[in-house]
Amino acid sequence: MAKKLVIKVTAGADAPERCSQAFTVAAVAVASGVEVSLWLTGESAWFALPGKAAEFELPHSAPLPDLIESVQAAGTITLCTQCAVRRDIGEKDVLEGVRIAGAQVFVSEIMADGVQALVY
Repeated sequence: MAKKLVIKVTAGADAPERCSQAFTVAAVAVASGVEVSLWLTGESAWFALPGKAAEFELPHSAPLPDLIESVQAAGTITLCTQCAVRRDIGEKDVLEGVRIAGAQVFVSEIMADGVQALVY
């Protein structure tokens, strides 16, 4: 079994089911004791901003703010550098605990021993 799970979510409100699946899997993994690194890219980048997750709605799914809180409790959330720049999001804008990092950090994480990477 992988010791760490790196999840890259590319979908946001534009593909709500795929988006919700990524956050749900991340939260369940954290609750199961798996080390989780969740990467927000593409349209999911908006969920790094305070209040944006509360605007997300998908029937029969867990509230996105709750899932984010679960992941932050024992995992990490990273906003893609390029995605942030394209949306004019800076470090002062994001939720407390969210870091901004680029492809070099992502590749470093996914290439480590004992890591499973998923992309949604």
